[in-house]
Amino acid sequence: MVSKEKKPHVVFNSGNNEWYTPKEIIDAAREVMGCIDLDPASSELANETVRAEKFYTIDSDGLTKDWYGRIWLNPPYSRGLLEKFIDKLVDSEFEQAIVLVNNATETKWFSRLVEVSSVIVFTKGRLRFNKPDGSKGLPLQGQAMAYIGGNGVKFREVFGKFDWAAEI
Repeated sequence: MVSKEKKPHVVFNSGNNEWYTPKEIIDAAREVMGCIDLDPASSELANETVRAEKFYTIDSDGLTKDWYGRIWLNPPYSRGLLEKFIDKLVDSEFEQAIVLVNNATETKWFSRLVEVSSVIVFTKGRLRFNKPDGSKGLPLQGQAMAYIGGNGVKFREVFGKFDWAAEI
């Protein structure tokens, strides 16, 4: 009997970009950074929770703008876009950034993010994201939150409640 190779669970990702960050994660980001100056991958609805001073939507295209200050980034997860947002972050000058992504440790973009981060927190289980219709979405894999900046001790202290942290 020929064995069928099983595909990894994550290959069934929908590629849907409208998964909004839970409030407790945003509150923790504000506690670490003081406020959020920029959310370069957002929407009017998502910004009701994030409350960034400036945010870019799919229409205003954050990839074409300057990034600055204290950045919150929950990038679009579509293949091709995610990599572009991580590249833009890594290539930008800013004060601090917190990035929420899938824990895709085998990818080039995740390695690039790790190279510039000082602390990464991996969640216990999977976060329940908010969907535009008010329902909760459960992704197919766990998440990681990366911190870039000079306040890694505070990040580890505040975000450690979501599970375990690794200093880099």
